[in-house]
Amino acid sequence: MVEKRIQPLARDAMAYVLAGGRGSRLKELTDRRAKPAVYFGGKARIIDFALSNALNSGIRRIGVATQYKAHSLIRHMQRGWNFFRPERNESFDILPASQRVSETQWYEGTADAVYQNIDIIEDYGVEYMVILAGDHVYKMDYEWMLQQHVDSGADVTIGCLEVPRMEATGFGVMHVNDKDEIIAFVEKPADPPPIPDKPDFALASMGIYVFHTKFLLDALRRDAADPTSSRDFGKDIIPYIVKNGKAVAHRFAKSCVRSDFEHEPYWRDVGTIDAYWQANIDLTAIVPELDIYDKSWPIWTYAEITPPAKFVHDDEDRRGSATSSVVSGDCIISGASLNKSLLFTGVRANSFSKLEGAVILPNVKIGRRAQLKNVVIDHGVVIPEGLVVGEDAELDAKRFRRTESGICLITQPMIDKLDI
Repeated sequence: MVEKRIQPLARDAMAYVLAGGRGSRLKELTDRRAKPAVYFGGKARIIDFALSNALNSGIRRIGVATQYKAHSLIRHMQRGWNFFRPERNESFDILPASQRVSETQWYEGTADAVYQNIDIIEDYGVEYMVILAGDHVYKMDYEWMLQQHVDSGADVTIGCLEVPRMEATGFGVMHVNDKDEIIAFVEKPADPPPIPDKPDFALASMGIYVFHTKFLLDALRRDAADPTSSRDFGKDIIPYIVKNGKAVAHRFAKSCVRSDFEHEPYWRDVGTIDAYWQANIDLTAIVPELDIYDKSWPIWTYAEITPPAKFVHDDEDRRGSATSSVVSGDCIISGASLNKSLLFTGVRANSFSKLEGAVILPNVKIGRRAQLKNVVIDHGVVIPEGLVVGEDAELDAKRFRRTESGICLITQPMIDKLDI
């Protein structure tokens, strides 16, 4: 691996996070918030991973483009990411779709979400742009990708995952030569092209792009002038550069940040209820695949001031206990038992209730004698006494959002409709 330069390239880069998407596959979890604002891991929001990666990589200029139901996302960033100081040449810009180009035009695509803010980008005079998706969970040092971009002389460098070849059919796949130069970009191919040195694997796009700023802005202006364009990086900008310029793949394994306890590169698109539940429950393992306790690469977020978690009652059938679980601050486990569950801030679990495989978002109240298995419970839900979920699949499907694998998403409107 190439030695890092003494002067990091990240010092002269801006991270631009695309955080406007709904994430409709998360169903009711994104009825009130954009996917990047969805809670994750006990304290954080999904967007905190991309923002923390940028900050930990040494990038001190960050822009976040928002659009769909952005209030909770903007409020989170105002509370948790307001420590950047202009006198230190730092900036953190929240860039809602505000009809800056036309009174009738919102962000029409991922590329347009950058194009409409070209003047703001130019004012900062940065040399490099790191374009990021705001809805994935991973730890990555973007400095390595910036260095590869400069050393290779690429017009664009694209972050890529190595995935088993026939599992890549749902991704945009890079067809590369033996120098990792991209020959073709194929969207969701039935027969994904293999990696030359790993024929059983394919390179899937992570939605992470590095450009020299001038090249990117020129490309965006050219695309904006094309009436046939859909104004999208994956559909328009990248295929054009692959055909007419030099695009190079950057393999995630080269820049993935891992503690001593993480053996494989970890990246998750938590875009379905099943994937979201699984990634949160994975954190309850003795040695989880994602180490959120790694102090050398902290996941920054809004640090709410809360009292510690508390476990009370010690009777034989009424004992506040938790095994293989993650419990956040201001939770009170009052005579309830938890197993393999993850509780966000401010949860109240009352006597004789039992939780197994439960992902409980903030400020949920769980009534006495509730039995909840394999559930995701949305923010602020009040679970009635004696509610049983996870034993009768047919009944669960009538009452709640139940996936084929048996995970139930529960929201307050669903509870309000119950005849209990």
